[in-house]
Amino acid sequence: MRVLGLLRSSPEAETGDRPGPEVMERMGKFMAAIQKAGVLVATAGLQPSAKGARVRVADDSVTVTDGPFTESKELVASYAILEVASMDEAIEWTTRFLKVFGRGECELRPIFEPPPGARGDGPASGDPM
Repeated sequence: MRVLGLLRSSPEAETGDRPGPEVMERMGKFMAAIQKAGVLVATAGLQPSAKGARVRVADDSVTVTDGPFTESKELVASYAILEVASMDEAIEWTTRFLKVFGRGECELRPIFEPPPGARGDGPASGDPM
């Protein structure tokens, strides 16, 4: 199963500050382990919300709001897509990841998969897109 991990942002991430060398060293070791295990499908850090925009559509009206966004508890600092056997395995890898920083919060969401026997070239059954 594939699982999307969304790392919640922090005030430090919103300023664009990069982690220190100790954290980066621990991150390098973690990344080597997760890649060797074949679990990591994709990952990337996101730039601060000040460089982003929100787009909303309601009743044919489009509203675009430029960042920064003040609701920091709702902001995402990075994402990862994991290929795991279970949600428990995703939780285990995510816990290891968060321990690299010594703190943090990550939301895990299973990704819709095509039903068995489906061609897989369109939206999965139950996928709202």
